[in-house]
Amino acid sequence: MKAFSPIEKHQDYTGAKMGLWIFLFGELLLFGAMFILYSVFRHWYPQDFHNASRSLNMITGTVHTLVLLTSSLTMVLSITAIQKGNKKLCLTFLFLTILLGLLFMVNKYFEWEHKIHNGIYPGSEFLLAQAKGVMVFFSLYYSMVGIHGLHVIIGIVLLSWIFWEVLKKPDHHSRWDAFLHKDFPGCHLAIVDAQGKEVWKGEVFDDSVKQIHLRVSYHPVKERIHFHDFISLENCGLYWHLVDMIWIFLFPLYYLIS
Repeated sequence: MKAFSPIEKHQDYTGAKMGLWIFLFGELLLFGAMFILYSVFRHWYPQDFHNASRSLNMITGTVHTLVLLTSSLTMVLSITAIQKGNKKLCLTFLFLTILLGLLFMVNKYFEWEHKIHNGIYPGSEFLLAQAKGVMVFFSLYYSMVGIHGLHVIIGIVLLSWIFWEVLKKPDHHSRWDAFLHKDFPGCHLAIVDAQGKEVWKGEVFDDSVKQIHLRVSYHPVKERIHFHDFISLENCGLYWHLVDMIWIFLFPLYYLIS
């Protein structure tokens, strides 16, 4: 009996990469429009923006930046590891990337919680009493940084899925053989694996059965991400780098202008 080989799945790596670049271009247009809006309002209220930025802690913003830059490094190292066939090292760096993304969000939570506790949020009585430019500054701040934080959360979810895909092990290819097992006065059909273990047993047949045609098909689970196929990991890495790059622009615009 012939052993069945796994069905190869066609992969369009060029299409997958081009699709991601189109998506990233759309993301750049989104944030680019917000950066233009920020520039216009900063031109209208330069002194108010300067005064409002003083309430942002530069050290906190610097920590955010260092965390995301380090996560970009671990992301690159995870891709390099899978290219060399080292799944264990790839999983380690992926875990560190996810951990750093979570650390960024935890730091951002405490930063926002402190500001909201002090009444610095859109629509608060404190901001309504400030100059118009100050209100505009914090409206843009919560909008742009909030959308960026949402992208970080999406990136963490994607990287967690990739981590699971890398962690999964493929089923081993097994050769199954079928034969008629004599058990007089009758016989039964059985299927055994390569180790001789009976994995299926059919009904008992009498001696009038001369020939049996049997086809066994199975579909082994393949590794989705390995050193020959890591396009999903690479695409998630590009998305993560975009998220980090956007923060590189947000950091000086809000934390360093004072």
